[in-house]
Formats: sequence, structure tokens, C-alpha cells
Amino acid sequence: MAKVFLQRKRKKRLELGHPWIYRSEVDHIEGDFDPGDFVDIYNHQNHFLAKGYINPNSQMIVRVLSYEKNDVLDENFFIEKIRQAWVYRQRLLPGVESCRAIYGEADFLPGFVVDKYNDVLVVQIVSLGMEKVKDWLLKGLLEVFNPRAVYLRNDVYVRELEGLEQGKGFWYRECDTEIEIEENGVKYIVDIENGQKTGFFFDQRENRAALKPFISKDTTVLDCFTHTGSFMLNACLYGAKQVTAVDISEHAISTAKRNAHLNGFKNVDFIVANAFDYLRSAVSEGKSWDVVIVDPPAFAKTSGAVKKAYGGYKDINLHGLKLVKDGGIFITASCSYHMAPHMFEEVIAEAALDARKILREIRWSGAGADHPRLLAADEGNYLKFAIYEVYSR
Repeated sequence: MAKVFLQRKRKKRLELGHPWIYRSEVDHIEGDFDPGDFVDIYNHQNHFLAKGYINPNSQMIVRVLSYEKNDVLDENFFIEKIRQAWVYRQRLLPGVESCRAIYGEADFLPGFVVDKYNDVLVVQIVSLGMEKVKDWLLKGLLEVFNPRAVYLRNDVYVRELEGLEQGKGFWYRECDTEIEIEENGVKYIVDIENGQKTGFFFDQRENRAALKPFISKDTTVLDCFTHTGSFMLNACLYGAKQVTAVDISEHAISTAKRNAHLNGFKNVDFIVANAFDYLRSAVSEGKSWDVVIVDPPAFAKTSGAVKKAYGGYKDINLHGLKLVKDGGIFITASCSYHMAPHMFEEVIAEAALDARKILREIRWSGAGADHPRLLAADEGNYLKFAIYEVYSR
């Protein structure tokens, strides 16, 4: 294999466990290679550090697969990594049937994501190195999971940055593209073909369950950016008196209605509206709820978008807080990686100040157990989730 030598004056990110090597960190490369090939990685003193795959056309020129010099990067290597990822989920989520089964870099399979919906797998391959070994990956998925079908969701722009085409469709066998799953005792209809990302947001599993202590038969709930209704459905499961679910997407609300019907929940008012406008209107009308939830999509998809996103988060948190009854519960989240945790706390604090509210923090968390995070990779710290008790001043 070709050898990649890193610069002397660089941060020791790789040694700390960061899975990416940027072009600016490379001093020189010895040996011939094709894009996507495996390479050995050395420091400037010719000391072995790791093995990975290379794509000179990408900003992340090397992605790390192993830190063991004697590892052979063959079919068995990848099958074993897939097996280890599933063993990890079975240990932390005993009996789980639907979850994020493989989480790319955090499972030491960079650029490879797999969501499991009962016996159907949805796969996303976003790097050239993984594309070149996809036959090995498929064999590993079939051996470890024995799925009924495997669907590819490679319809993401990041593939083009790796020199790959976008596309989607069945990779192994076929089945209905709408699948019914269960999480936390709630049933969902998941659209693996056209749903956002790979069809469902598993990362909020534990956060959705965290609603339970705050819901009773007298509780009213407002769920903004409800999408297909996951928080709304959990609130209903735990016995909420009435829930108002708001989303700008008619398709999302339609799916949320189907999910409510699937679970037999009839105490939901569904509203198709811009959540920003709805929150402001509700404040002006003097409305209030016992529990208010704002879980928007990512506002800052690039570092340059943070300033505008800050204003957006401030707006929804400010008006959301104004709608919470005194002593009630406010639940807020951000899935923007570029909105760092301390920045998100600042936004909430500023919103509370302007809304004349005192907040008592009950829960601060991130993504669930099936979304592990490498300590050295801040990129994995994308989800911020908070529950506050709200008092007026």
C-alpha cells in the first residue's frame, strides 16, 4: 500500500482518535495509488499511526479504518466491523428491532451509515473508499442481519464531492417502501424512499421517552416542527389531554395524521403552517400550553450560516417560552452541528431574558445510544436537546 506521511507541525488529532486527515495535514505520499485505495499513515518520524482509504479529490484526503498495523483490510475485516456495530446496539438497546445500526465514523466504518427498520436495511454510502468495497459491505449486512431487503439512499450531494453519482433504489431484493416500526411503544409509518435522510430520526429516541414525567391526563402540548409526529405521538402515549401539532409540510402532517390513526390517538389538532408565524400568532392571541416543544430542522448547515441561524433559534425559543404556562415545561433542540452547545445555551438564555422567564434545567442531552460519538470528533456532537421548567418574572 502507498504510505501517507503527515506534517510535523500539525495538531495530533489522529492520535486522539479523529477519523479524518485533511490535505493540509499531509507532508508527502510515497507509492502509487488510485482514488479510494487503502493506504498506511505515518507521522513525520516514519512511525505507523493508522490505516485508511484515500481520495485526493476530497478535502478529507484520508479516512481512518484501523489503528492496528497488522490488520488486513479485506472482506472479513469489514464483516467483523459490521458485526461489532450490531453487538454494540444489542448491548445498549436490548431487543431493539429498529435503530441506527451503523453510524459511519463512530463505528469505525467512515462514510457508511445503516438504519434498520425491523428486517429492512436502509444504507447510505457517502465516500469513494466505501463505494469501492460495497460488495464486501453488502455481504457483511446479509451475514449479520439477514435482511428481507436492503435499500440504498445515496441521494445526497456529499457523494458528488467524492466524485460519486447520486441515486436511490433497492440494493438487495425488494419490499414495500413504507414500513411500520415501533419505538418506545409507539408505532410509526416510515417512508424509506422519500422520507428525510433515511426515513426516520432515530437520534431522538431517548429524548422522546424523556417526555413521560411531564405528561398527565390534564396536560396540553404544543409540538412545533412536528414533522411526522414523533414527539406528539409520545405525548399522546403518555396520556396528554390535548396536543397541537404544527409543521409547514403538508406531506409531513399527512404522515403524522396516519401515525396518530395507527396508534389510535384522536386528541390531536394538526396544523399546516410556518412554525415561526404560528408561534408569533399564538403569542399575540394569548394562547398557552403546559408543554411546548420546538424541534426544528438544522438552521445552520455551514459555518457561514451560523449568524442567521442564531437569530432563527432566538426567535422560536423566545416565542415558544412565552407560550408556556407558568411552571410548565419547555423542550427545545438544535441539530445544527455548527451551532455549538455553548452557543445554543446562549440563545436560550437570551430568549428567556427577553421573554421575562426563569428557566430551571431538567435535562440536557444529545443523540441516543445508537448514535455513539468519538470524543476527538466534535463533528459528532451535533444534537443539543434540553428540557426546562419555566417560571415568569
